[in-house]
Amino acid sequence: MIVWINGAFGAGKTTTARELIELIPNSTLFDPEVIGGALTHLLPPKRLAEVGDFQDLPIWRRLVVDTAAAMLAELGGVLVVPMTLLRQEYRDEVFGGLAARRIPVRHVLLAPAETILRERIAGRAVPPDLPDGDLRVRHWSYDHIEPYRAALASWLTADAHPVDTSALTPYDTALRIADAVRTGDVPVCDIVQTPEPTAETVAAGVLLFDEQDRVLLVDPTYKAGWEFPGGVVEPGEAPARAGMREVTEETGITLDDVPALLVVDWESPVPPGFGGLRLLFDGGRLDTAAAQRLLLPGPELRDWRFVTEREAADLLPPVRYERLCWALRARERGAALYLEAGVPVG
Repeated sequence: MIVWINGAFGAGKTTTARELIELIPNSTLFDPEVIGGALTHLLPPKRLAEVGDFQDLPIWRRLVVDTAAAMLAELGGVLVVPMTLLRQEYRDEVFGGLAARRIPVRHVLLAPAETILRERIAGRAVPPDLPDGDLRVRHWSYDHIEPYRAALASWLTADAHPVDTSALTPYDTALRIADAVRTGDVPVCDIVQTPEPTAETVAAGVLLFDEQDRVLLVDPTYKAGWEFPGGVVEPGEAPARAGMREVTEETGITLDDVPALLVVDWESPVPPGFGGLRLLFDGGRLDTAAAQRLLLPGPELRDWRFVTEREAADLLPPVRYERLCWALRARERGAALYLEAGVPVG
């Protein structure tokens, strides 16, 4: 199990985590800051200069998941992780990766009043060997108060168990967290456990349309980015039937007829992904009554919306968007297309 301690920079996460491992039996501290420090030795300066935060590096997010999983495999017990996560898509990627490894996460938010937070930032200890460290660390913390406010307003408070630490010492905060974990007041994050592939996969997506011919996109809780309803085809399962099953599981809508194939797209392997075949089917048009019966969101999905082709460009990753565009062209022509990495072939 992981106890993830979130909060603004300067909220006292690491100090609280050190106290917490003394209160939870067989627990270990894992500070993802060490991953960022290691990357300064592993990546070229040019690549590091392209981002303002280590969290913006996909390799950082992957290594946090891989390292946490490796530590639990080696040590067992509980891993206490103090790390600020303010971008929901990064939370999805990290927590989804842990869920895929069958590692439950209990998410705690340290939430002092902003006046208290600013006082703590001002009094925060700074490593003496850090050049201009006093100004840099404090400016960094102050600059991230506004993103912290935005995260609180949009998703963070609902996702994590808040602990008001305004009047608490780190030890008292750790006591509250330990008790909340023990009693179950901090629940395991409700995120689908999708096993990571170990080889190429076949995935089937289904395009569903509203009466204005807008296409349905969904926002999974377990990975970053918007998607089409669908998922990985199980061994021995027909791809179209897999798409129908996923539509029912994710949306509550049962398709009476086997959907028509629109595109077959071969996705090339890009480490750490294995690639494989991606199929899109035409699930047809939903009338207003059917659209209103959508059961989203749920454990797998955070949100959904019907969008135009142009609106989809702002939500879907580029390759997925290209796949959608060609699927819409195939729907107009009434003939399926074969793609390789989103580009028609033949």
